[in-house]
Amino acid sequence: MSAGVHRLWKSAFLDMLRPRPDQTLLDVGGGTGDIAFGWRKRGGGPVTVCDINREMLSVGRDRAVDRNLVGGLTWVCGNAEDLPIPDRSVDRYTIAFCLRNVTHWDKAIAEAYRVLRPGGRFMCLEFSRVIVPGLREAYDAYSFNVLPKVGGMVTGNAEAYQYLVESIRKFPPQEEMAAMVEAAGFSRVEVRNLSAGIAAIHSGWRI
Repeated sequence: MSAGVHRLWKSAFLDMLRPRPDQTLLDVGGGTGDIAFGWRKRGGGPVTVCDINREMLSVGRDRAVDRNLVGGLTWVCGNAEDLPIPDRSVDRYTIAFCLRNVTHWDKAIAEAYRVLRPGGRFMCLEFSRVIVPGLREAYDAYSFNVLPKVGGMVTGNAEAYQYLVESIRKFPPQEEMAAMVEAAGFSRVEVRNLSAGIAAIHSGWRI
């Protein structure tokens, strides 16, 4: 439904992440493996993929086998609000198109801070608020009136696309999300808008 633009967003996300072989990554809500695979292909170190959905983890494992990317990947079933990961044990934490589905966003961000080592980086890729007047109204009209109908015709599950739209609207705008990241203790908090704010990358460092 994004006409492939979501792949460009994930590529930009990985560009900012700058994978290195001496760094470990925890990718939360990443059951399909997209971020983990990109991290490994770009030379990043070991990855732990944590997802609350066992079926999604199974999909990710199968995709890893298909891509011959089994090494350096660990798959863990767990809740973003209560990660089964030790304190200060990872160098990078990512969560892509998942945080808005978490019940308590602040708890998930606090958990990210807990598991990161000092010097570690938190990065979140999520749908956000369009910042260009005129485009915002057009995007809203498309989201509420077109997206669920087309999604329903393609997949037979219009309710899922209606939930997608509603969950995006309930998620905090860029400034509120940045304030939440700062409140968790992160420093040098930044926001990078993608496609005029349809999506945004939130970043912070544990100093």
